[in-house]
Amino acid sequence: MYEIVLIANIIWFGLGFHLFALRNSIFAKILVPRDHRQTPVFDILQATGPFLGGFNFAFCCMSILLLIFESTFAEPTQRAILLIVIALAHGSQFAANLPIASQNRRGEGVWQVKGLMGFIFVTDFSLMTANALLAAWYFVSTQI
Repeated sequence: MYEIVLIANIIWFGLGFHLFALRNSIFAKILVPRDHRQTPVFDILQATGPFLGGFNFAFCCMSILLLIFESTFAEPTQRAILLIVIALAHGSQFAANLPIASQNRRGEGVWQVKGLMGFIFVTDFSLMTANALLAAWYFVSTQI
């Protein structure tokens, strides 16, 4: 299960790096409505893409290294701590979208959490949960 969760993290963080850092204009178009794309805000948001991509790249690389050097962090407590950090990374993205999704239900919100953003929202929640549950399993297994 550990390997499967790490591979899911690698894929997801790798896709995040690709979208934010390498395809930052697409990222900005997802968030900014068409009629606002000629404003300076669009350019500013587009310029933040590589910054966000850098975080995704770091977590992708960490997950790759954890998979390659699996025996380095073989203790359940070590794995649990690393998985909690990864769960927090996914969870922070989910938590940032949660108020926007709530606003969308009232016809408001600065962007729409649907389509690709809805997929991102659900996937971040799912990966947060998978990492957290596996971390909890590792912690519990040390208590038995």
